[in-house]
Amino acid sequence: MDVPELLRSVSLLVPEETATGDDITVRDIWDYLVHDEWEIALGLLEELGDGRSLPLAFWERLAEAAEQLRLERSAAWCHWRCSEIRNGVIRADLTLRPAAEARRTTPIPGAGVLRPMWDIGHLSPTGGRAVSIASLWVENTPMPEPGGRATVRLVPLTPSHWTHVQPGRRITMHEDRSVAGTAVVLEVHGPVTDMPTG
Repeated sequence: MDVPELLRSVSLLVPEETATGDDITVRDIWDYLVHDEWEIALGLLEELGDGRSLPLAFWERLAEAAEQLRLERSAAWCHWRCSEIRNGVIRADLTLRPAAEARRTTPIPGAGVLRPMWDIGHLSPTGGRAVSIASLWVENTPMPEPGGRATVRLVPLTPSHWTHVQPGRRITMHEDRSVAGTAVVLEVHGPVTDMPTG
């Protein structure tokens, strides 16, 4: 499918009464599509999708349109949202250790490329600490500095490891044996088991 056709098909997956915080609706998006304002339409569809639970097909088609438009960050975000639907998502308030106290001396990449280990309370068969891996997306801050703080989204590599994690729990981030940061869990959403295709 070409970009206009993809964006039209994506907009059909959004209930018509859905609106953004700025009261933009699907009807408004169609106006942008009619005038070949595809990048604006794509951004507004992302915004509509962030406000509610939409099917996997919505994010898959939106990712494809973003790739065709060569909008790398938008494509990465749409693929990330697909992962959240498949594996679940944990939102947390992360505080990184200062550069003088940790291995990392550079900002962490915020767009889902980092896959740190997390101590979420599991023990190994020998009684030592066991860690679980989750990819990390930073909200509203592209690359937090060491010592910085940010709200993050975590997508577990193995969702079953994370079923006991609840809001309020403190977890630690590791890039090696040392602690890279600590996070307090804000929200937990499990994988979507019934994934309509649209």
